[in-house]
Amino acid sequence: MHDETPNEADRLERLARKHAGARMGWYIHALVYVCVNAGLALIAWQTGRAWHLYPLAGWGLGLAIHGLAVWLGGGGIGLHERLLQAERDKLSRTRRS
Repeated sequence: MHDETPNEADRLERLARKHAGARMGWYIHALVYVCVNAGLALIAWQTGRAWHLYPLAGWGLGLAIHGLAVWLGGGGIGLHERLLQAERDKLSRTRRS
C-alpha cells in the first residue's frame, strides 16, 4: 500500500516529468553539440585551420553548465521545490501564531 494522497501522487508525477524533461533537454543539447561541432571540425579540417576549437570550447562550456544544472541541481527544480517548501513552512508558522 502507498501512503501517498492523490494530490501527493500528482505532485510527484509532475515533478518526475519535469526532471525527465530537463534531462531529455540536455541529451538533445548534447546531440546537437556533437553533430554541429563535427560538421564545423570537418569544414575547418578542409580549410587547414583550427578555428572550430573556439565554438567547440564556448559551446562546450555552455553544455557543461547546462549539464551541471540538470544532473546536480535538478535543472533548478530542486531549488524551486525547496523555496516552495520554505514558503509553505513560513506560512504555516504564521497562521499558527
